[in-house]
Amino acid sequence: MHEMSMALEIGRIAEEKLGERSPQLVTVAVDVGDDAGVEPANLEFCLEAVFAVPPFTGARPAILRCAGDVLRVAYLEVDDGCPDD
Repeated sequence: MHEMSMALEIGRIAEEKLGERSPQLVTVAVDVGDDAGVEPANLEFCLEAVFAVPPFTGARPAILRCAGDVLRVAYLEVDDGCPDD
C-alpha cells in the first residue's frame, strides 16, 4: 500500500512546516489528481492513522480531488491559540 508511505511523507512535510513552535494542527488538505495513481479513500485512511498520534493528535485530512496527475499538500490549518486571527 503505497498510500501509507505517501501519508508518512505528508506528515513529515506538515511537521517541518509547523516548526518548533508547534501550533495545534487542525486540517491537512491534499490535492489528489484523478491521474495521480493514488486511491483517495486509501490515502485518507492512512492519513487518519498518521494523524492519530502526536504531534498531530486530532488533526484531520481533507482530500481535494482535481484533474491531472497532481499530488501535493494544498494547505495546513492550524490553531495557534489566538482568537479571531
